[in-house]
Amino acid sequence: MKKIFIFLVMTFLFTACGEDCYNAPQPIVFEFVNANDENLITNGTLSSYSVVEENQTGVQLTKTSDDKIILENVGAYNGTKNYTFSSNLKIFDFSIQSSEFKGGCDGYQINKLTFTGVNIDVTDDKGYYKIIFK
Repeated sequence: MKKIFIFLVMTFLFTACGEDCYNAPQPIVFEFVNANDENLITNGTLSSYSVVEENQTGVQLTKTSDDKIILENVGAYNGTKNYTFSSNLKIFDFSIQSSEFKGGCDGYQINKLTFTGVNIDVTDDKGYYKIIFK
């Protein structure tokens, strides 16, 4: 009887733990272009840039081979955070609203990204943002 009890407890423990999984938020990609749709990083116009969170923590940025910028590790929270983009050309603010992912795994999803700034237009295609500097 004792062996059966131990076997049942061990079976329960191993099946209850299941496989841990995590869904990271979809990446956010920025492409900066001028009114003629020329990439400003490729043509050398946009040479320095950074993004900081509302608490002044820097956001890691990765430049892709086609001169787009990926914002790393943003959106993994419940609520809204404000960010500031600074460059040699422009400064603008944006906010990211995220929520917990409801599915088979734990994680977060980005629900809304809002830009505020002067003389910029933005097109949105599911996490890819073309930002047009005028």
